[in-house]
Order: sequence, then C-alpha cells, then structure tokens
Amino acid sequence: MADETRLDAVRAEFARQAGTFDAYAAKADVKVEARFRAAMGDAGAGRILDVASGPGVVAVALAATAAEVVCLDATDAMLAKARARAEAAGLTNMTFEVGDAESLPYADASFDGVATRLSLHHFAEPGRAVAEIHRVLKPGGRAVIVDVVADEDAEKASLHNAIEILRDPTHIRMLPPSEMDGLIAAAGFSPAAVETWDADRHFNEWMGIVNEATRAAPLRTVVAALAAAGLNAGIGLKPAGDDIAFFHRWRLIAADKPA
Repeated sequence: MADETRLDAVRAEFARQAGTFDAYAAKADVKVEARFRAAMGDAGAGRILDVASGPGVVAVALAATAAEVVCLDATDAMLAKARARAEAAGLTNMTFEVGDAESLPYADASFDGVATRLSLHHFAEPGRAVAEIHRVLKPGGRAVIVDVVADEDAEKASLHNAIEILRDPTHIRMLPPSEMDGLIAAAGFSPAAVETWDADRHFNEWMGIVNEATRAAPLRTVVAALAAAGLNAGIGLKPAGDDIAFFHRWRLIAADKPA
C-alpha cells in the first residue's frame, strides 16, 4: 500500500493538473486506441480494469469493445474528467473508483484484462503495482502496461529522472527497459508483445501540462544549460530556437497471466 502522505501529494498535484493533463492525454499518443485494442487482444471483450486511469483516455478506447471497464485512480478530479469523457462518448459500461494502485481493492482473478499507462514512474513500489495487476487478473488474462522509459545508461537515466522530479515532485523514477521488463517477468507474466516508439517533445508544452509557473523558469535554466553542454540525459536534449527539444521513449508490454 502506498504511503498516505505520498497519496495526498499525488492527489494534490493531479487535482491541479487535471485540466491541462486532460487536454494533453489524448494527444500523448495519437494511436492510443489502436495500440491498446490490438495489444489487449481477445481479453478486450471482457471485464477490464484501467489502473491509474487519469482522464480516461485508455478506458474510453477499451470500453468501445469491452463488456465493462472499471477506472481506478487516486484523484477525484481525474476521475471527474474520465466520467465526462465517457459521457461525451455515450458509453454506459464504465465505472469510476478511487483507490491505490499498489493495493488494488479487488478480489483475485476479477478481470479479463488490465491496462495502465504513464503510471509506473509514479509508484514507490512499481513491482508491487505490477504484482497487484497480476493478482486481480483471471488465469489466461492479459495486462497491457505502457510507460515512458529511461536510458539503460545509469548516469543518463539519473539525470533524466532528476529533470522529471524537478518538473513534478510526484515523479519517482522512469525505469530503463530492462528493469521494466524484469518487474513484469518477476510478477509471473509471460510477455506476448513489446512495442517501443519515440515521441518528440518541447520544453514549453511539456512544462505547461503541470500547470505550475513557479517551476518553469528555474527548470528551463537547468535544462537549457544541459542541452548547451551536450548532456542529453538520454532523451536527446537540444536547443530549438527559443525552446528546448527532446524526446520521450515509450514502451508497451502486453503480457499474459498463465492459464
């Protein structure tokens, strides 16, 4: 179970970000619907849990073909955005629940599929969250786990994560691909598919999502200095006119719980 003080900090951060994050979430991956539906496979017709659902982009994509989708998030404000998105799509097969991803409030083998996107880097114990996903899946069920990953080089990954924490203090650590894969295997999953892709980012739009102007100026100074010095943090930091360009590397793993 996540520490309650930490959960309070997450709730406060994402309550403030709810509006800006909602606007960004659908743009984060223009292929989100196709990716998740394809990755979920046959499990997508059953009962689905979306862990750390946020504004419900993934949940709504899956609800179009699922029997039921349960949206779980720590933040009421995010769930309100998810409800609004479901209503706008005319979906009636979705429910919305506040809860802790590291201690899921569901019985063993409750779901045919579980999805989570952009969540592992916010968990104090990501392995615990993945183990909980495994627990609530039915035998033969499928999990689709997607997050941005850090570089395999420890120094680059450390610098990348330091930048992310300065931007959003609820960030804990983006994992390198090998560690993300290892956590999923350690939980007892059998990987079915892996996909990676890079998304171009710019400092101004990325910083705007957190909706906290007092962080922007000092972090811009730090990131601009790193880019000018050729320290790319494993994310390709480089000057881009009045902005700073970089990329986020996404990793999708579809993994099955043995029958």
